[in-house]
Amino acid sequence: MLDFLLYLVTVAAIYGLLAISLNLQAGVTGLLNFGHVAFFGVGAYATGIVALHGGHWVLGVLVGIVAAAVLGAAVGRIGRTLAADYWAIVTLAIAECLRLIATNETELTGGAQGIGGIAGPFTGLSTTAASIGWIVTALGLLAAGWWLAERLTAIQFGRVLRLLREQPLLAESLGHNVTGAKVRLLMIAAPIAAVGGSVYTMYISFIGPNQLLPIETFLIFTMLIVGGMGNTSGAILGALAVQLVYTGTRFIKDYLPIPAESAGSIRLLLIGVMLTAFLMFKPSGLIPERLRRVDARH
Repeated sequence: MLDFLLYLVTVAAIYGLLAISLNLQAGVTGLLNFGHVAFFGVGAYATGIVALHGGHWVLGVLVGIVAAAVLGAAVGRIGRTLAADYWAIVTLAIAECLRLIATNETELTGGAQGIGGIAGPFTGLSTTAASIGWIVTALGLLAAGWWLAERLTAIQFGRVLRLLREQPLLAESLGHNVTGAKVRLLMIAAPIAAVGGSVYTMYISFIGPNQLLPIETFLIFTMLIVGGMGNTSGAILGALAVQLVYTGTRFIKDYLPIPAESAGSIRLLLIGVMLTAFLMFKPSGLIPERLRRVDARH
């Protein structure tokens, strides 16, 4: 049970980083990035490829951060001429292109077999020591991500991002560089997701194209909706709640007479029911976004 709890909290913290990253885009700025898993994949594969060629894991993480920032800037620039719905479709297409490249590029990415045996900072330690090291690392990175997101949304730049979400034409008429703001935001949010991808890859010592499926992005969207769109703490709480359901349902077959091969479908079914329930009865999430109000009274 202890090993399971350590695993649950560690993975939830990693997904919390992904949720914070997506919340900056979709929750704060209103950018519906349906290809968010691409940033995760860039960090994950950068770490795996560097490890495959004998590089240190620190170099892999740094390469992933830089590559994700470059990709984020490119995706932000694409959005300068596209409406929000078309931009969302394009981001999904970009993520799928990256997944297909990873699937078919056997020499660099290992193809459909992926890359295994990826070493991390706790490789060689005992199972318990490594588990403790990973959970401390994941929680530390989650706390850093929370602080960065809170700091970013509290300054003038954060208020501009919310204005882009609510009134993009007004933001442009006030002289704000809309494209520049999107590019800067994505260059911050993408590396956060890339770090999550790097840590997850080293934690499980593997990365493959099946981990870059679109369902991963929509799972993170579910975390935001459950926790509360636009709220950093809500994103983290949503990640924990959804991951608890997603991971806990693997034990259903031990208590109910259902085939083992049906457990995955039931897992997704429960996540869908959870998402639908929140959309219908509590669309603001567990921790609703709190906007600063201006008192007009004198």
